[in-house]
Amino acid sequence: MIIIKTEEQIAKMNKAGQLLAECHRQIAGMVKPGITTLEIDQFVEKFLKQHGAHPEQKGYHGYPFATCASVNDVICHGFPSDVPLKDGDIVTIDMVVKLDGWLADSAWSYAVGNVSEEAQHLLDVTKKALYLGIEQAVIGNRIGDISHAIQSYAESENLSVVRNFVGHAIGQDMHEEPQVPHYGPPHRGPRLKEGMVITIEPMLNIGSYGCKIDPDGWTARTVDGKWSAQYEHTLAITKDGPLILTEQDA
Repeated sequence: MIIIKTEEQIAKMNKAGQLLAECHRQIAGMVKPGITTLEIDQFVEKFLKQHGAHPEQKGYHGYPFATCASVNDVICHGFPSDVPLKDGDIVTIDMVVKLDGWLADSAWSYAVGNVSEEAQHLLDVTKKALYLGIEQAVIGNRIGDISHAIQSYAESENLSVVRNFVGHAIGQDMHEEPQVPHYGPPHRGPRLKEGMVITIEPMLNIGSYGCKIDPDGWTARTVDGKWSAQYEHTLAITKDGPLILTEQDA
């Protein structure tokens, strides 16, 4: 069932989203060679607690951390660790923030120091693919219009789109219907209506789109060891177009 949100509910989600966006702005200043993703995770948990919010991922199906931290060939759901990030790495920090009962979800990929041209291309294309998907998130379009915009652009830039993980609606629960794939034909899937709130979160790989899961049961890696990046926003479908609730430039 698709749950339509009221303007008041979207405003509450926007507050969670803006807190999450501020958290990412803080992380952007922290990411540099030598820092560990565990240190970032500890910062996020403390930051959210100070602002009366909760890291919704922690405890979700037993997940033990406030964030997911995915380095280089990790696609998503990586565990924060005490291994220092190195110059040239890329890292994706993903979090879900709960504030006053409402959720917001956003992942962001960061360059650690000076990265290769190939890694920078991956970051640039993945970020642009997110915003091309968001442009299609208007009343009357279908989920497939978002999916197709992302896939067609990504593949035109010689990157592959991960199939195993998708976006989703969100509200008081982390995962609501409908799902939002980042691949597939246009004009398919549920029609977008005012009051829907969804995440768009493309994960693009330099090599194959296939993935494998580590023994921890969470960490998803590329099958070929090539690198992956992800950018994600939570957005509301409104009569004035997509409203990005986790926009860091807001």
